[in-house]
Amino acid sequence: QEAQKHLWDIYNSDQYVSYPDDDLQVASTVVDVSNGKVIAQLGARHQASNVSFGTNQAVETNRDWGSAMKPITDYAPAIEYGVYDSTATMVNDIPYNYPGTSTPVYNWDRAYFGNITLQYALQQSRNVTAVETLNKVGLDRAKTFLNGLGIDYPSMHYANAISSNTTESNKQYGASSEKMAAAYAAFANGGIYHKPMYINKVVFSDGSKKEFSDVGTRAMKETTAYMMTEMMKTVLAYGTGRGAYLPWLAQAGKTGTSNYTDDEIEKHIKNTGYVAPDEMFVGYTRKYSMAVWTGYSNRLTPIVGDGFLVAAKVYRSMITYLSEGSNPEDWNIPEGLYRNGEFVFKNGARSTWSSPAPQQPPSTESSSSSSDSSTSQSNSTTPSTNNSTTTNPNNNTQQSNTTP
Repeated sequence: QEAQKHLWDIYNSDQYVSYPDDDLQVASTVVDVSNGKVIAQLGARHQASNVSFGTNQAVETNRDWGSAMKPITDYAPAIEYGVYDSTATMVNDIPYNYPGTSTPVYNWDRAYFGNITLQYALQQSRNVTAVETLNKVGLDRAKTFLNGLGIDYPSMHYANAISSNTTESNKQYGASSEKMAAAYAAFANGGIYHKPMYINKVVFSDGSKKEFSDVGTRAMKETTAYMMTEMMKTVLAYGTGRGAYLPWLAQAGKTGTSNYTDDEIEKHIKNTGYVAPDEMFVGYTRKYSMAVWTGYSNRLTPIVGDGFLVAAKVYRSMITYLSEGSNPEDWNIPEGLYRNGEFVFKNGARSTWSSPAPQQPPSTESSSSSSDSSTSQSNSTTPSTNNSTTTNPNNNTQQSNTTP
């Protein structure tokens, strides 16, 4: 109850987060990673406490989670199925078409970084490497992996490498804050997935009790979960999720941003600046996983300016409340892996790697990708802006001031 009240306070006051206006909506879910129990959830701001009907955006699957899908759709399956054997594996951020088409995959900055480490590709949310990775994994294997994390599509498309959009929703297909918090909780919990649970027990009139729990299922190897966590730690420390970074807390996560189609921008948005319909953040500690969606009820009302910072700030405020004073622990490296510098390798993998070429990303992200093979409404996945800079141990010559 206290966690729920604190989340309500974050939503409905300016004490924790500065909102650009009263209409920007937030939906989020917090789960206990050890058992899947939902400890806090809210579907909107400025909801009357006595309202028990209407849309709960926290469980709706009609909005696009963008690049937040990359860890669970692309990179975790690739590590699980042996496509990649280290976080230092080199991948190619070069001109690339959606498989079987002549449609190019664009990064948000329409630039290419060349040969980069897998960790850096996820940290900087490169779209080309994500789609190429999904192609290596295969659509069927990716779909099976996602099913193990409680996320399903009627059919998979290569555009789902960077998008959760599907023409069929009804809460069964696609993603939501509830589904994303539970899915990422498996990374925090050593690869064990728990279905989201809302009821702990029922006490009957005769005093008898019925308790409810989910034993959990293994969605991935412990080694996969650890390698993904190590990479997503750098998203917060040096990459696109620095708005959620807390130096005293061991945590990991990923940003997500959806996009309008060119047709939507021309006909409805008519804004030449950086805009998007959805901005998300999903993060976790050893104890809790939280997914946050932000946007407007009318999808054609765009997020602009500081609105892009809200999702990460809501997460940071809530995870601070949940973690302060609890001596949060870091994850321990499991058997089957070894560390060399900033990177983690499977036993037997070569520990040699080439440092990425120095890059200087632009200060804003604007557009990314489209695919004729997708049922997605959006044609790109982009990041939001953040003005902080931090030296990156994966690329000591680079500073990044952008967030996807």
